[in-house]
Amino acid sequence: MARHPSVFVRPLSMEEGRRLQRVTRTAKDPVRLRRAIAVLMSRQGLAVRDVTSLMQVGEDYVRDVVHGFNERGFAALDPKWSGGRSRTIGEAVRQRICPIARTSPADWGITAFSTPTPRCPGVGQPETNFATDSPIRTWTRYPAKAA
Repeated sequence: MARHPSVFVRPLSMEEGRRLQRVTRTAKDPVRLRRAIAVLMSRQGLAVRDVTSLMQVGEDYVRDVVHGFNERGFAALDPKWSGGRSRTIGEAVRQRICPIARTSPADWGITAFSTPTPRCPGVGQPETNFATDSPIRTWTRYPAKAA
């Protein structure tokens, strides 16, 4: 297997160098920071193998970052976030669903629907006798404090 030629960043102007250093100090995005550091190390004359050992990244990653910076400049430092999963419901269907979802069930003639039972024991429930309850129910209730 042949050795890859050494890849270095193109010569930078003073303004580009300052801007690159400012990115490494102020970047909040870890991807942008890692890419800027790789470009700076390459600019300082470190070979790809040295950069990978210091940053714990792959050689292909460093080469891609350096080539991208040489071609596109600072735009190559920004991550390309994808838009996520594509929509499964089209815009026409969404236009029909949204007004329906905003209406009340009473508007559609639905009046009897279940209501959730209260979570507080004894609220809205008939009195129960601990002696006649099932064992499971007895274990889940707290006994009355002895006076």
